[in-house]
Amino acid sequence: MMCRTLVAAMLAFVSFAAMAAASYGTADEARAMLEKAVAAVKADQEKALEAFNAPDGGFRDRDLYVFCANASDGIETAHPTNKGDDLTKIKDVNGYAFGQAIMDTAVEGEIKEVDYMWPRPGSDTPEKKKTYVTRVNDQVCAVGYYP
Repeated sequence: MMCRTLVAAMLAFVSFAAMAAASYGTADEARAMLEKAVAAVKADQEKALEAFNAPDGGFRDRDLYVFCANASDGIETAHPTNKGDDLTKIKDVNGYAFGQAIMDTAVEGEIKEVDYMWPRPGSDTPEKKKTYVTRVNDQVCAVGYYP
């Protein structure tokens, strides 16, 4: 009887862990979303930025979303909540200016990473976040995920 209870408890834990993992985007999914965003910007930048900003534009999945900023001044042109903000001024809980790091790291034709501490959507507790970044045309675009 005790063995069955232990097995049931283990199965419940594994199921819970799998459910939690499925509710967050992965590194591969974040990278694929950024690659899709780059193609969209190259095809029609204005239309792409509209899609990135639209809740149902095809560029949001669980905790993954595309955000972009003007490469010239850091003003965010696409973000679920921060459109119009200066990305270069944003710092994490440790004072790390990750917004400036994103701008400095982005290179046309390459996808690079910037790491920082940031709360998941719906939380106030900062966690390690990795963000894929690139430059496309006059935009710096990114998609972050929580490893």
